[in-house]
Amino acid sequence: MPFVKSRIAIALVISAVSLGAAYAALQTFSDNSHESPVATLLADLNDGFATRWKARTGMDISVRQAQNKSGTPIRAVHDGLGVATLALYYDRDKLREKNRFIAPVWDPVAPQPAPEAARSGFPFTSTIVFLVRRGNPKEVFDWDDLLRPGLGVVTPDPRRSESGRWNYLAAWGYAARQPGSTERVALDFVRKLFSNVQSSAAGDFIEGNVGDVLLVWESEAHRLVGQAGKSAADRFEIVTPSASVLVEPVISVVDAAADINGPRDVALAYTEYLYTPQAQDIIGRNYYRPTDAWARAKYAGQFPPLELFTIDEVFGGWKQAEKLHFGEDGLLAQIQLN
Repeated sequence: MPFVKSRIAIALVISAVSLGAAYAALQTFSDNSHESPVATLLADLNDGFATRWKARTGMDISVRQAQNKSGTPIRAVHDGLGVATLALYYDRDKLREKNRFIAPVWDPVAPQPAPEAARSGFPFTSTIVFLVRRGNPKEVFDWDDLLRPGLGVVTPDPRRSESGRWNYLAAWGYAARQPGSTERVALDFVRKLFSNVQSSAAGDFIEGNVGDVLLVWESEAHRLVGQAGKSAADRFEIVTPSASVLVEPVISVVDAAADINGPRDVALAYTEYLYTPQAQDIIGRNYYRPTDAWARAKYAGQFPPLELFTIDEVFGGWKQAEKLHFGEDGLLAQIQLN
């Protein structure tokens, strides 16, 4: 890319897409998105990359986030954008089918040469944990405790919320992996859990004193405890269950848009940047789990150990999970009907 003296704003759009948007929206743009729990992380990563790019090339660059409420990945190409997308594995498969996206078999090349087996396909991971009242007065320690009569659970509605679907899958996966479990056992487990739901709004738990436990992303739990300072730390604490679902974003680049608009080198540089020590440190500081060994070691103290299971292991992949659980006649519909 030729160097220029004037400021250039390239729409290198970064989006984190989860199961609720498996056919993913890169349509609406915002410089201040509060829809996604990764918004703060991406803002810090975007600023870090812009600084790095400026030092490397002398060029200013604008990196924005995409809100993925509607539309399809192809819409991004139609809109003429160069897009680097953080998406889930199922999304990557859909992108690859369209032949308009760069979606490497093992994901982006690490910045330093390393054997393929040593490379992680994910720049960071996360999981679902519990936020409880300070002192944990209801003694909530694991998923089984959420079934106790009279316990108030707060979780977004899986019919309408991506976070709610993650919570649902985490609970189902825990139940399904117990000795002797069957689909009927897991179904009954999740039905009992959702019968204890008192609200779908995190604000009700945080500000309205509704419920005893909030199901939430690990990073978001830390943010909720820390962002309001001492007062929040005095009111809440984080409980890490014995097992939970592993959230794994992957990287792809909108190929056609990169060719048309010329930011291919920028987009690919961004994907490589995510694996650098600088980016991995930003990831850890934002309470996401880094994938680089040194960063994992540095931030190990803030991530209690737990057993993490994947969507592939428990559900046979995203496509199967979507069909079996979230279809019109899926298991979630049966649970909520009853």
